[in-house]
Amino acid sequence: MKHIKIKLLPPSTRKWLHDVMFRFMLWRERHVSEKTFLIVLALIVGIACGGAAMLLKYLIHLIGSNLTASANMTEGNYIYLIYPVVGILLAGCYVRYIVKDNISHGVTRVLYSISQNKSRLKPHNMYTSVLASSITIGFGGSVGAEGPIVYTGAAIGSNLGQMFRLSPRILMILVGCGAAAGIAGIFKAPIAGMLFTLEVLMLDLTTVSVMPLLIASITAATIAYIFTGTELEFFFIQSEPFPTSRIPFVICLGLFCGIVSLYFTRSMNFMEGFFKNRLKTPWRKTAVGGVILAGLVFLFPPLYGEGYGSINDLLNGNPSSIVDGSIFYHDGGSALFIIFFIGLIILTKSVATAATNGGGGVGGTFAPSLYVGCMAGFLFAFIINYCFALDLSVKNFALMGMAGLMSGVMHAPLMGIFLTAELTGGYELFLPLLIVSTISYGTIRIFEPYSIYTRRLAQKGELLTHHKDKAVLTLLKIGSVIETDFKTVTPDMDLRSMVKVISESNRNLFPVIDTEGKLLGVVLLDDIRNIMFRPDLYRRIHVSRFMAMPSAKILVDEPMDQVMKKFDFTGAWNLPVIDSEGRYVGFVSKSKIFNSYRRVLRHYSED
Repeated sequence: MKHIKIKLLPPSTRKWLHDVMFRFMLWRERHVSEKTFLIVLALIVGIACGGAAMLLKYLIHLIGSNLTASANMTEGNYIYLIYPVVGILLAGCYVRYIVKDNISHGVTRVLYSISQNKSRLKPHNMYTSVLASSITIGFGGSVGAEGPIVYTGAAIGSNLGQMFRLSPRILMILVGCGAAAGIAGIFKAPIAGMLFTLEVLMLDLTTVSVMPLLIASITAATIAYIFTGTELEFFFIQSEPFPTSRIPFVICLGLFCGIVSLYFTRSMNFMEGFFKNRLKTPWRKTAVGGVILAGLVFLFPPLYGEGYGSINDLLNGNPSSIVDGSIFYHDGGSALFIIFFIGLIILTKSVATAATNGGGGVGGTFAPSLYVGCMAGFLFAFIINYCFALDLSVKNFALMGMAGLMSGVMHAPLMGIFLTAELTGGYELFLPLLIVSTISYGTIRIFEPYSIYTRRLAQKGELLTHHKDKAVLTLLKIGSVIETDFKTVTPDMDLRSMVKVISESNRNLFPVIDTEGKLLGVVLLDDIRNIMFRPDLYRRIHVSRFMAMPSAKILVDEPMDQVMKKFDFTGAWNLPVIDSEGRYVGFVSKSKIFNSYRRVLRHYSED
């Protein structure tokens, strides 16, 4: 059990566990096929992730309900100036001093582990995100629990696979099973859980992966139904029919959701950059994030926590309750004030979410996108009705807005459609949900080619996608194809010494380096073949005379797709590799890359 720490157990017990595990793996290899064993593990992952999702929801509700039990609904509550700051302070201290690892941006870290770390996640990720996010959200952090539960589920799948020494290809499927089960368990949405893995984590749907993903998702959703009943996450009754004459307004809503998605994504990225680049110390980040978050929650109490209560109010046509507990309570009856209030919530939700995470809290952007989508859809219909005296169903449009924002922010239109339908039971609105999601996704793709989760990795060339060539190149590491058996020479070396080096080498390429190991050029055997057998030149000519500059150089941490572009541009078959300071590391050959590419492609595509 190499990857699971059991050092707290006595040596004799550890040895016994190792022996038992080894015998079980031998028995499994002889009697149980890999596909069958994967199905069993997917079932276990589903049970564990469903339980983790229920625990997370319970802790958030327990902390949040106890803290806000004394909140006054008819006036402002100064407790909102305290609780959010305390929450991100406690979560930040827990992460920095106990976990001692960065566990923010859970979905992005799962994507990174798939593309760059052979789908391996640390054992502590199976529980640390649950604890940190329950504190953050329970105390009022304006984030969601879905990112942490995806991280937790993926870690459960990864560590279970590591325990049984499964290959990276199977680990990738188990990570997807854990992520899908986390979404399915926390939302009671098995189809959306599976689609999340396919669209957001970008795992291929193959004959090997489809059954484990389904089993894990269905199992986790079943666990959620057992513990919380059959009620939907959001109470919604389709009391108003959807006439086809409203389709033009649905199209306009899709465009509006695409624009709001773009604002949400850009503002989140801007705020995250502000906390990362401008505020260097953790305490300064906590202070600034706490002030921003507390101020916004005090002015707009619906920003407290996940905000699911406000979503339920809007889906049931009760917009006046959105000002409950705020200093604006007595102004809440005016239609213009509701437009103004909800508009400000849409604009500030992304700021509050980024301040929560930037200040040290732990949470995701899944729930905030649902929240802003509901607000955007409601506001769109409310303004149309107010300005043109129409009777658009505000709750129907609020539901469509949820699908539209999720499709745009996460670049996952299918998941947005099915998650919204599964959360609310709004299957009668399937056609308008399709329209809004598709148009919102198409709109934001014009401006943002990557989702809020994948943008960071795509900029570094570390993103695994459905594109087979790009996926394989992403999985390939430059370190695995570097060759170091080249004889080095120096620029002051004479031709005699050069000939001696050639006689001892089985290569026809020789890197020229200085005393500090920096690459100055290369010597090709073909370039000196006409003079290497002339003894009269041995003392007169030095390497500096006949060395040449390489057509390109490769950095040791350069993405493989960029490496291939350099090979294509130069037409070279061998290129030198250097570190960030210009020191020689080795050579990469195009033939070795092609061999490694074929091996990884065969392994990656295997069903």
